[in-house]
Amino acid sequence: MNSSFTFFIPTRLIFGAGRLKELVRTQYLPGMKALVVIGANGAMHRYGYLDIVISHLEAKGVDSVVYDRIQPNPLSRHVDEGAKVARDNGCDFVLGLGGGSTIDSAKSIAVMATNSGQYWEYIVGGSGGKKIPLHRALPIVAIPTTAGTGTEVDPWTVITNSDSHEKIGWGRDDTYPVLAIVDPELMLSVPPKTTAYTGMDAFFHAVEAYLSKVNQPASDLLALEAINLISHYLPRAVEDSHDLEARTKLAWASTAAGFCESLSSCISQHSLEHAISAFYPEVPHGAGLTMLSLAYFSFLAGHSPERFPAMARAMGEDVENLNDYSKATLFINALERLIAKVGLDTEKMSDYGIVPEDFENLAHNAFDTMGGLFRVTPVKMSEDDVIRIFKAAYE
Repeated sequence: MNSSFTFFIPTRLIFGAGRLKELVRTQYLPGMKALVVIGANGAMHRYGYLDIVISHLEAKGVDSVVYDRIQPNPLSRHVDEGAKVARDNGCDFVLGLGGGSTIDSAKSIAVMATNSGQYWEYIVGGSGGKKIPLHRALPIVAIPTTAGTGTEVDPWTVITNSDSHEKIGWGRDDTYPVLAIVDPELMLSVPPKTTAYTGMDAFFHAVEAYLSKVNQPASDLLALEAINLISHYLPRAVEDSHDLEARTKLAWASTAAGFCESLSSCISQHSLEHAISAFYPEVPHGAGLTMLSLAYFSFLAGHSPERFPAMARAMGEDVENLNDYSKATLFINALERLIAKVGLDTEKMSDYGIVPEDFENLAHNAFDTMGGLFRVTPVKMSEDDVIRIFKAAYE
């Protein structure tokens, strides 16, 4: 545990089943004209969530305009387009409704609604222009409908360059949502496979934050809580999508892991996955992380097993009277069983068209675009190490 750290999470969180209705009476909405950002797949229309949110805003006297072109792996051109819609309509805050891609996009749109140029000019990795925004982003409100990213309580937004294979995370203090409403009832409609993908995404956020070199006391507590809850409740939610208790536990686990993203950090597992889904955008983020996970964490455990025993214990393993490496092996075995329980053990890279000839380019891309996460990974890694992990995950 690090004994020197910073703690800053400015997001006001409203959590619990049925609490979306508090949008009507909250005093913390940051304006009177909202750009409501949703995905392009029509789910928010289909399940009626968009109509509910707009009616709640109207009851508060808040006007709204909808931007609905966000992809599962969101693109920079839609950020720029959404920002123009916000400016043209005089919006004074941005509300992201949906999964992590939608809320991430809402954050990026909020930045570009108040700043000139194109979004990629402000990205600090890869081909990004590294410009510093001159103006604060519009305030952001986040209403997640999946339990996966925890982006409702962290500043990070992950966007893919529309013109290159670069998927890069970025954020600053003003991209924290000012208000987040996490209502597990909105997650009852998520189908089993998506539930599994998003739940494993949250699981790996927690695991990576716990292993990160910048871990700290609060992130450790929240990470182990999330690992425990996801291990026990994700299989239930996959089996029965209407299990509200399981959905509530997973919603909190995802948000807790999101807090970890603010207090600690992801590590290079996310760098590797961002490379995969930048080149193959049809790969769901949670699927990519899961396919990499056994090979990736086996590599880390072989070099730095010290923090694995606590995670194994959080997953329900008996770690007494074993050495650190044996305890780390228990975590890997428990992870393999969890992946099977949620039906993701048959996922293969080849199913998405990925071939071994890609691995050198993917490894280079991981370091070029998300190299910062390698610096907080507990084991020093080279591109050759990453290629070996890709090969092990592929086999």
